[in-house]
Amino acid sequence: MSLLQRDREIILSNEYIDNFDFAEVEEFVKGASKDLFISHKFKNNKGKTLVQPRGGFPTYEKMFSLYEQFTTAGVDVLPLTIDSHTRLNDYGSAAKMLRLSEESETDMLNGYPLINHGYRTSRKMMTHFNTPISLRHGTPDARLLVDVAIASGIFEIEGGPITYLLPYSKNFPLDKAFLYWKHVERVCAKYSTLNEPINRESFGPLTATLVPPAITIVIQIAEMLLSLEEGVKSFSVSFSQTGSVNQDIVTAAVLRKSAKKYAEQIGCGDAAINLVYHQWMGAFPRNKEFSESLINTSTVIAAMVGADKIITKTRAEAFGIPTKEDNGRAVANVQYTLNMLKGLPYIVDEEEEENLTREVDEIFEAIFNDKADTLWRQIFNSIKNGIIDVPFSPHIINNNEVITVRDKNSNIRIYDKGKLPISERSFKYERSKLDLGNSKDSIVNEIIRDIGVML
Repeated sequence: MSLLQRDREIILSNEYIDNFDFAEVEEFVKGASKDLFISHKFKNNKGKTLVQPRGGFPTYEKMFSLYEQFTTAGVDVLPLTIDSHTRLNDYGSAAKMLRLSEESETDMLNGYPLINHGYRTSRKMMTHFNTPISLRHGTPDARLLVDVAIASGIFEIEGGPITYLLPYSKNFPLDKAFLYWKHVERVCAKYSTLNEPINRESFGPLTATLVPPAITIVIQIAEMLLSLEEGVKSFSVSFSQTGSVNQDIVTAAVLRKSAKKYAEQIGCGDAAINLVYHQWMGAFPRNKEFSESLINTSTVIAAMVGADKIITKTRAEAFGIPTKEDNGRAVANVQYTLNMLKGLPYIVDEEEEENLTREVDEIFEAIFNDKADTLWRQIFNSIKNGIIDVPFSPHIINNNEVITVRDKNSNIRIYDKGKLPISERSFKYERSKLDLGNSKDSIVNEIIRDIGVML
């Protein structure tokens, strides 16, 4: 028995798992419809931006009804958003809240408790719609969840040891997260040999608060490399709307080119790399007409950058969890807008691309120069030492020394680079775009204004 299989058997002996049948699950994945694999859909829909919403309800019936709503609206990829108790591996509390949700017909969870429903039950729903499903969860230790998800017919797994930790957690050990996600990558790679590849997707928005594109791109590629080196063959890098159309176009171009370059550097140039664009992830305006305008603008940008997938928002974002009707309406509207946006002109900003590419390469040079013996340890040390620094991360290991503000064109600029290993030339370029006073009060006011730029 391999070490991976031994670990899986220990993890899946959890009291909330009803006799996980490894052989049956392998046979299921082997025979699963190719239409359930987003990797297959990406390959056969080149040039189309696939539309995927968010969404998750606690009960089977409400989840099924949500999927019906999405299907009617013309969805390309279905979501499965997991509840917060499951994200924290608290399956006991999730079980209690699921029971209350079923008894009271009131949602006592903010997502679908997949572990408690079980893969045998959930698979009936996941295969019924014959549409790819994406697991959205925010879990630092997703080892149990991912095996159950794949057994259920979910063949896209979002997240990673950095993107599902630094934005969400304060104390969860980062080194443990790297090791737990190494396990996830190996499970995904193993199942990828049976049918179409399991697609892995990194979470690009991070804290969704003034994150400079260089940091977003470095983290996306870092998680991609960690995945590819374990044998994953289909990976999606992503980022979210920055607030500047030009910066989004530049970020997409540099992320695409840099991802391909670094994948080739580790001998994984044969992997399929996809680009995913998140609609605005910051605070939404309470005016629903403004929200719709924001959503439409981000749809135009997704078309301009040629995103392989767009992850949608709804006009109800400022008011709480959207209804299934809100979600369905958003999907239909985004599909309608995308259908009008064919043949858009290709826009290039060579100066911005050159600077952003240089910053990404400078940070990676510092990461690779770390004396650690494995890539994950090099990345771990780089976060610990501030070489990778995510603004507004709550995690204790993150340095939080990088300060960013917007320039007059709403581009996110690095005002204080902290320990980022970008050259004087790159930093000078960033600061040259800013026209700010020197007082700390003015910087704080600028940051507060920039965080609420869409309100």
